[in-house]
Amino acid sequence: MEKKTTLPAYIGFGMLTPVYIMALDKLPKHNTGAIVHQVSEYVYDDAAIIACNLRQWGIPTGMIGTSVGDDLLGHYVADTLDGMGVQGKVRFTKKYKTPLEVNVSDKSGARTYFWQRSPEILSTLDTADLSMLKGAKLMYVDWYDGDHIIRAMNEARRHNVPVFLNLEHGHNDPAIMEKYASRATICQAVTDAAQIGKKGAMLSVAKKLLKAGIKTAIITMASQGCMVVQDDEIVRIHAPKVKAVDGSGAGATFSSGFIYAYLKKWSLEESVRFAIAAASLKVTRSGLKMFPVKEIKELASKLSVDRMVYRDNRFVEMDKFISQAQQSPLMKESKKFAEKLLPKKKTERKKIKRSLVE
Repeated sequence: MEKKTTLPAYIGFGMLTPVYIMALDKLPKHNTGAIVHQVSEYVYDDAAIIACNLRQWGIPTGMIGTSVGDDLLGHYVADTLDGMGVQGKVRFTKKYKTPLEVNVSDKSGARTYFWQRSPEILSTLDTADLSMLKGAKLMYVDWYDGDHIIRAMNEARRHNVPVFLNLEHGHNDPAIMEKYASRATICQAVTDAAQIGKKGAMLSVAKKLLKAGIKTAIITMASQGCMVVQDDEIVRIHAPKVKAVDGSGAGATFSSGFIYAYLKKWSLEESVRFAIAAASLKVTRSGLKMFPVKEIKELASKLSVDRMVYRDNRFVEMDKFISQAQQSPLMKESKKFAEKLLPKKKTERKKIKRSLVE
């Protein structure tokens, strides 16, 4: 009897390509070379990485991707996804060769990548079968796949499937915000292309996403951790200091961690902690083999957190919010009332003490 397959909770939609990840100490100067310590093979882009990562944590996943060439690399992609237990049919074509990506990671945690992404390849997303979306719990898309993601986002909405949009620095373009952010539920962004910014920049981007209608705004800042805003709850988790070996796939691993927690219905703080811990551990070794959930949760519990609230169209730190609340007229009146009672209580305590001495 054929075993019944569990419907995928996560659906990735986007580019399919094999990748070679090369880890080295430092990028060489122009027209020179460097020793590569390790080479790993995997399936990219982020939608596929997340599908494979979640499978390692026991989540049923599916992938709706671009067509791949009917060649060795294309069949490697199909075999890898099948071997990981990722559901979905990989389509082959003889019109072009399978695109390839090469990532070079150095010990600073940075990565330099080279990828092939022709309009012809991306256009195959427009004919992909979207039937797997029915019954899914979440769909993931990347903004850099262009308008090809709109059809899938609309279909997800039709089936009441939340959409996780990786927007990166795309929020800087109003047209992109209008087309993509308006169709998403959860949005992961960075302050700019290089992920460089301060707390103010994170807050500014978060506010922009909330105005666009995003329900959960995630602002990642690489080694500086991230900030997540959901309704009026805001948590800022600081990343731990780790020895970086390979930064490739760190952002997708963060997304994987957050989506895993989301599907498990964890609290916002637990979700962000787990995501940061998963991404931090990932960079400590080359490749995309995930650490066990138990180890990730152990690190997550030790991370530093700041809490804020969103009130009156502005962000307020929790300790400041409490301080301001104590200065309100109601709190002042309550304080005066309490002060009238306190002397009487203190007198009674003194009488008791004297009686005990005597």
